Amino acid sequence: MHDIQNEADPRGIAIDEVGISGLRYPITFDDGHTRQYGIADISVTVGLQSHRRGTHMSRMIALVHEEVATLAPQELPIALKRGLTLLDAPTLTLTLSLPIATTVTAPASRRQSWQTHDVTITGRITADTCAVATTVTTDVTSLCPCSKAISDYGAHNQRSEITLTVTGTTDAPYPLAIHEIVDLLRNVGSAPVFPLIKRPDERVVTMQAYDHPVFVEDIIRDISLACREKGLNHAIRARNLESIHSHDAIASLAYTD
Repeated sequence: MHDIQNEADPRGIAIDEVGISGLRYPITFDDGHTRQYGIADISVTVGLQSHRRGTHMSRMIALVHEEVATLAPQELPIALKRGLTLLDAPTLTLTLSLPIATTVTAPASRRQSWQTHDVTITGRITADTCAVATTVTTDVTSLCPCSKAISDYGAHNQRSEITLTVTGTTDAPYPLAIHEIVDLLRNVGSAPVFPLIKRPDERVVTMQAYDHPVFVEDIIRDISLACREKGLNHAIRARNLESIHSHDAIASLAYTD
């Protein structure tokens, strides 16, 4: 059968990225500490040479099925290298997104529950380089320092959505595990959030937030400082879902050592 996508293209124009997105596929996430099953949203793209008419998208599905059905982030460079050969491409990018849950313990009652975080693993490889980015989004509580300072009692607070991306290299593709990223994020802000708390827990969390007011700027600086102390290349986005304003407060930064 004639392979049309292998035909030569006369226009001489290379394509930066071509491939598949929106692939929902069952995977097992296993980084040696956290092991969970889920349905990931996956994209696979390659750079296409100027002389080639098309890429092999069915091979991208085969790559997912054979190489990342069990996803160990620290081994992703191996899968990317095999994919580069399989697809005969100069570059390859593989992105997988899925929720990962960790257990959290309420501060007073010690009741345990599952807190879910949005996770994205992105690997990109060329003939000379390979990078793996681990992105985790989770929530904390933030309490406004200005509101606390000007009020006779109380202060407005809100849930804050924080996203941290840590980028590794071929030698250390997964320098900070997901559970470690979650712990780092839950320790910034005014207080962590919990799916399950009883009244004694609510008292502890409310007073903790009041004792630790933070701006959105404070949140990303505290995270960046912790990452710099670990020697991590990182990017941070924080969004305060403001409770008394008609807008949100946002901040972001990126750092490369």
